[in-house]
Amino acid sequence: MTPDWVKDAVFYQIFPDRFARGEGPLAMPAPLAAHFESWDSPPTLRGFKGGNLWGVAQKLDYIKDMGFNAIYFCPIFASTANHRYHTTDYFQIDPMLGGNAAFAHLLEEAHKRGIRVVLDAVFNHCSRGHFAFQNILENGPKSPYLKWFHVFGWPLNAYERRANYAAWWDNPELPKFNTDTPEVREYLFAVAEHWVRQGIDGWRLDVPNEINDDSFWQEFRCRVKAINPQAYIVGEIWEDADRWLQGDQFDAVMNYPLGRAVLGFVGDTLLDRDLAAKSGLGRVETLQALAFSHRLEHLFERYDWEIVRAQMNIMSSHDTPRLFSLMRADAQRSALALALLYTLPGVPTVYYGDEVGLPGGHDPDNRRGMPWDEGQWQQPVVETVRRMSQLRHSVPLLRRGRYQRLYAQDRRLAFARVEGEEGVVVTVNASEEPWPVLIPLHGVWSRGEVAVELLSGAEVTCQGGSLQGYAQGPFSLAVWHLRG
Repeated sequence: MTPDWVKDAVFYQIFPDRFARGEGPLAMPAPLAAHFESWDSPPTLRGFKGGNLWGVAQKLDYIKDMGFNAIYFCPIFASTANHRYHTTDYFQIDPMLGGNAAFAHLLEEAHKRGIRVVLDAVFNHCSRGHFAFQNILENGPKSPYLKWFHVFGWPLNAYERRANYAAWWDNPELPKFNTDTPEVREYLFAVAEHWVRQGIDGWRLDVPNEINDDSFWQEFRCRVKAINPQAYIVGEIWEDADRWLQGDQFDAVMNYPLGRAVLGFVGDTLLDRDLAAKSGLGRVETLQALAFSHRLEHLFERYDWEIVRAQMNIMSSHDTPRLFSLMRADAQRSALALALLYTLPGVPTVYYGDEVGLPGGHDPDNRRGMPWDEGQWQQPVVETVRRMSQLRHSVPLLRRGRYQRLYAQDRRLAFARVEGEEGVVVTVNASEEPWPVLIPLHGVWSRGEVAVELLSGAEVTCQGGSLQGYAQGPFSLAVWHLRG
């Protein structure tokens, strides 16, 4: 079984260095903070902007107000990189983020507000500053940590262009752990157990397919779930993930295929496909309503329904261009794409800043400082996210109901979320023209004559087993409930 709480979650992904600067007992001293990049300047590969966990804690009320009740953090452990995928110490929160004290405070305050916290587990590789790799650098073949890594020659060229040891994408900054070594496995499992005991609610696994060993993830799952059976384990797998979703490894994966389908349907010919193609998203196809629905149905049928409801549905992240830029700064389409995430099976996941229409191209431009001046926000996007969060939390069928297509033609789609004899209908107009809605309900409801649109309060009378008499505006989404 997947964790119960995840089916009711709306995730917010935070890149800590770029979210908010805050004050706390162990915030960075002024001399160091003076070297941070200005918050609004274009981000750079190596520069730091000084966001920290004190800042996140001070923005928890904003996060809750927007309807997010779970946070997925990019890495927060001690590191030499602004993104912190170069881990030097897995048992310490980066001092620049406020250290362990800031995280303990954040976790307590988040849980007080009913907000879950999931951390990023970067267990395939570490930093060349990690203690075990440093020991090899100092002691060469005599190091007791020699079998922790895959060394191909001496001396180690740790500061040359190409590593002579196994490293992520041959980057010498990122030596790859040898997870065949029992001591390495035990070390990484101890890290996972430690932070679950500290109270985190789960792990997002970075490039878990590169630890090509089912037994590693099977044991990982056993160790984590033994401490907290409701801990969420979600893997970064970009394509089909059958191998890892058999119930003995991950609860779910980051559902980029669903996100690409949403982009292809809502973005249509406007979508910046060149921007997408040169990123992790790859090729995004233009999809008419029927093809879009078929793509969704394939994804919902591919895995067990328990897993489908726990999938982390995501369109953009720190690894992709931002939604607003992919949609060529079209606020209507950006809002519609996000609204769709809230109505489909799985867990909506929003990358910080996407909820206000923050633009961003390729890394590092997709990691800009969060704009806290509301004058810079795209209000239609903000209001859509806030209202869709409220609706999803208040309508259990949007979280639990199965997907049933009712109508799909050109750029107009209608589907139901059904459970037993109960259902709600979602109508999506992804075209530039108004849509005089006429939808056969196909027995979705067994009773009721008046359909109420839950976002606007509009009412229409159902006749002949159809939803009709409503003109839906361009690039909009409506959610209908039938009232007796």
